Amino acid sequence: MSVKKSILETKTNKELEEYLKEGNRFIPEARLYAFEILKDRGIEFSEAETQRIMLLIPQKTKFEEIAVHTNYKKAANLIYVSAGLGLINVILSPQATTAFGIIVAIFTLGILIGIGYLVSKGNEWIKYVLLVLMLVGLLAIPVMLLNIVNNPIVGIINIIQTVLQIYSLVLLFKISKTN
Repeated sequence: MSVKKSILETKTNKELEEYLKEGNRFIPEARLYAFEILKDRGIEFSEAETQRIMLLIPQKTKFEEIAVHTNYKKAANLIYVSAGLGLINVILSPQATTAFGIIVAIFTLGILIGIGYLVSKGNEWIKYVLLVLMLVGLLAIPVMLLNIVNNPIVGIINIIQTVLQIYSLVLLFKISKTN
């Protein structure tokens, strides 16, 4: 819930003073705006009054809860599921028997989990990173088709991972800028 400062500016000084009384029902943002407007109008507050008013207005902290759109959370969960399937793929894949294959798999899963984490925190820019990685990953479709022939379980898991990641991208790009 928020309040527009312009609406409070239309109120009289007496009405704004109601915002600064203890035990009122107004949100902290409205109290702060009322205090600022009264100061701008030339109302003088003593140091004790200023301290009392500031105690009514909880200070915002850098750890304040940020509302994250539900699509970010859904997309992050899909990415985590995709990473889990990737872990299963590593176990089932014959390429995971070499040290290089294991290192590449761990690196890839780490990136995927990192992307999932950043998505879950509501970082808007990560969808573009995921899009670029997805486009690069689409170059591997011929390898995916070979996986279906050579190792059907790994190939099917690869297809499911791709579908999950594409759907997470769709969710991320459906979020409007106003939310």
